[in-house]
Amino acid sequence: MRKGKRSRRSRRSRRSRGSRTRQRASLVLALALTAGLTATVPAGADDPAYAFRDPRLPVTERVNDLLGRLTLDEKVSLLHQYEPAIPRLGIQSFRTGTEALHGVAWLGRATVFPQAIGLASTWDPALIQQVGSAVGDEARGFQQERPDGWGLNLWAPVVNLLRDPRWGRNEEGYSEDPYLTGSISTAYGEGLTGGDPDHLKTAPTLKHYLANNNEVNRATTSSDLRPRVQHEYDEAAFRPAVEADATTGVMASYNLVNGRPDTVNPDLDDVVRTWTSRDLLNVTDAFAPGNLLPGTQNYYDTLAEGDAAALKAGIDSFTDNNGDSAPTTTAVKSALSTGLLKESDVDTAVSHILAVRVRLGEFDPNGGRYGSIDQSVINSPAHRKLAREAAAKSAVLLKNDGVLPLKASAKNVAVVGPLADTLYTDWYSGTLPYAVTPADGIATKLGASVGSSEGVDRIALRDTATGKYVTAGASQAGGALKESTETGVAAQFDAFDWGSGIVTLRSAANGKYVGYNWSNFVNDQVQPNGWYVQQQFELERQDDGTYLLRYAGYETTESWWSNPVYLGPTGPDGTLGLVEKSAAAHYSKDVVRSGVDEAVAAVRGKDTAVVVVGSMPAINGREAHDRTDMGLAPSQEALVRAVRAANPKTVVVVENSYPTTLGTLQKEVPALLWTTHAGQETGNALADVLYGDTNPAGRLTQTWYRSASDLPSILDYDIIKSDRTYQYFKGRPLYPFGYGLSYTTFRYGAPKRVDGGYEVAVTNTGKRAGDEVVQLYTHQRASRDKQPLKQLKAYARVSLKPGETKTVRLKVRAKDLAHWDVTRSKWVVESGTYDVLVGASSTDIRSRTSWTVRGETIPPRDLTRVTRAENFDDYSPGSVRLVDESKARGTAVGATADGAWLKFSDARLGSGASEFSARVAGSSGTVEVRLGSPTGTRVGTARFGGTSSPYDYATVTADLTAAAKGRTDVYLVLSKNIRLSTFTLR
Repeated sequence: MRKGKRSRRSRRSRRSRGSRTRQRASLVLALALTAGLTATVPAGADDPAYAFRDPRLPVTERVNDLLGRLTLDEKVSLLHQYEPAIPRLGIQSFRTGTEALHGVAWLGRATVFPQAIGLASTWDPALIQQVGSAVGDEARGFQQERPDGWGLNLWAPVVNLLRDPRWGRNEEGYSEDPYLTGSISTAYGEGLTGGDPDHLKTAPTLKHYLANNNEVNRATTSSDLRPRVQHEYDEAAFRPAVEADATTGVMASYNLVNGRPDTVNPDLDDVVRTWTSRDLLNVTDAFAPGNLLPGTQNYYDTLAEGDAAALKAGIDSFTDNNGDSAPTTTAVKSALSTGLLKESDVDTAVSHILAVRVRLGEFDPNGGRYGSIDQSVINSPAHRKLAREAAAKSAVLLKNDGVLPLKASAKNVAVVGPLADTLYTDWYSGTLPYAVTPADGIATKLGASVGSSEGVDRIALRDTATGKYVTAGASQAGGALKESTETGVAAQFDAFDWGSGIVTLRSAANGKYVGYNWSNFVNDQVQPNGWYVQQQFELERQDDGTYLLRYAGYETTESWWSNPVYLGPTGPDGTLGLVEKSAAAHYSKDVVRSGVDEAVAAVRGKDTAVVVVGSMPAINGREAHDRTDMGLAPSQEALVRAVRAANPKTVVVVENSYPTTLGTLQKEVPALLWTTHAGQETGNALADVLYGDTNPAGRLTQTWYRSASDLPSILDYDIIKSDRTYQYFKGRPLYPFGYGLSYTTFRYGAPKRVDGGYEVAVTNTGKRAGDEVVQLYTHQRASRDKQPLKQLKAYARVSLKPGETKTVRLKVRAKDLAHWDVTRSKWVVESGTYDVLVGASSTDIRSRTSWTVRGETIPPRDLTRVTRAENFDDYSPGSVRLVDESKARGTAVGATADGAWLKFSDARLGSGASEFSARVAGSSGTVEVRLGSPTGTRVGTARFGGTSSPYDYATVTADLTAAAKGRTDVYLVLSKNIRLSTFTLR
């Protein structure tokens, strides 16, 4: 029996004690009455004799008491995201899912901290815990009003690893490294919870379990996770926060893993719940239960089957159909009536939910420990100061040829670029309470005005057939775009180029962006926004030099979109609408004002030119849309080059949410600073860094590749075989993992082994105080298995004054060197020599030593035991997929082409194996046993006649030749569409 099942069943057994708890409560009431205290014992749901309201009792007893008081219908009602009130018990409504990725989102003005990747770039868990605590306080502040749609179950942080920088949601994660991700997510979670698992400030939920790192077809693609990748990489990012009780549950992701939807992934129970002794509240992603049905994942025929399977797998709360709980409750009741579920299955899930609600203090007097936090904390002065500190500490100095820091005495400065005087927010951002732009921040720092230009072209679009111009409404509410004879500002638009051919058009008439409202095109948006981001256009140049205006809102990429996408007059008044390409208007693009010329004029003769370029978070990469281009927009590159030519003292700030290839710009400009979209204090923080009030110490949490050609398919999750991330990448990156410069310099001493880790002396050898991020990596010199080139095992951000030396202690134990042994399905530390590498980045190693470790030697494979096919050592790329052994659990190997092979290294066949046996399903074909290579000596062939279902397994056998002996590599070669579950050689 697996540990997860034991712990889950033990929790069920504890609930049987609920009747005894209720008996004790009745006894308390009886004693009170006997003592003549009836006047002081209130009646009703607030009666202290209700054990679930007694904060002195253990959580389990309180949960058991409340669970025992609920009817089955009431319990079922709690399984949906919107949990209704239960008036007879005085229980209020509850909702899972307040967004709090880098501040409380979607509830109104709140402190907006840097995006998650920016927070991680601080490499400062203590700071991140403070940020989490501030966000938790603000969630409590909003909760005081408790309107529908608000709640203390927070959906944050996102701990999916940033394995591929093209992922649209790169901005939401922390790092490509599981150790760094685990430490940052644990710190943020501890801030959100308050640090006491029994008395929660808020209840954070880790997103998204598991292997969710592509947006393209995310509900139907399957992430293949061989056991080593699953245990050493993807699970390793989730485990630390769960083990530290810094989270109260996980959200299942949309995708499939090894052919099974994560919504019904049994690891939610069998694995995740073994990492903690506390109840976890696991939730589905929005509308994910419906994805299980025909039309998307085709995994179950009915919602009752799907919801039942999800509950049994470890889901407790269904996020489906927005606020309408009826489909979920109806499905669960159907599953109960047909035997797909037992009431005990419902009790298990509801107890997890109630445990979190109890720990949140909901049933305590005055709301418990954190019940008094009110709205005064929202965007408080302390939180504003913290937002500025986090934004400054997250900035990464990529290059500096002595230009930085700037001198505050040189006040003749120009700040130009499309992000120079604006702040953009992302999908999961809160509403900015105020916005300090880069231009604002620098002007405030200098106490003087600065020259500024966005550096974008202002254009007019003239219909070459009619001579009329596209015009917009002049009021703040805007108006429908139409063609008219007007030629003033109403006919002018600022065209922002975001790359990949996408532009946004901001009306010069009212400063609002043009978007589609499902009927007209109207200039009424402050910035591009919304789920479909309906402010996107393409200007398609034609052979005759004219342009077609193509609508490129995200809904046009949906399968249900059937409208044309080109713009042209559709009414007698010239109103623009969607027409077929043949009817599209041909426009001349008249440049009213050149953005480059204006920016060049602004910077010429200045002491310094600061160019701020980057991304628009709703367009360049976000949920449901992966990045198609890793470079800057072409017009932004051209702008930087023009400004650099006009003013040699050019500093470039790249403000985006992911690694960028940067072309040759990183060679051409003297100074380069990267920041994420850093929230309300972006401008002040940038000014602090640029002028040296903050010495930059942010470090990259991802490898910055030189080109997309350095990367395999975004759907390839096997980082070991495809040499992904800094751990395995053998190429030369543009900037390595852990990289970042400072305005000072540091010297490292030799690492010394101490109890529990290593110590290294670090000295600030420069003239400025600064922070250094000391990073410790290990490398296993020899192993049975392919090992990382290096792995981060510890780090510390340390502050040093000029000339100061500090001894930095870095915790690493022998057990931290373990990797997953597929031959025995266990963690193992191999005996041998390990390199200990200490330095300023994954490639800037300043000192090193070796560590001789006593562990064990992985023995040769014993294939006489039943061996799971998924535990291979290598496989043929492109023809092997990991698939679901059954709908409930298990992983098998599927062949997508004839000749697909699996390698099982270093097998001991002894004096000879005489028979091969395997469990197979699927189409008819063969399984060949070969030695040494996929084309090596064939020692046996098992023939298979096929089964009616991919989940219907049969046993096949084959006699083996006398050559099947000794110690050798065994290869299994499969025919197309065969599924292999287990096998033996005896």
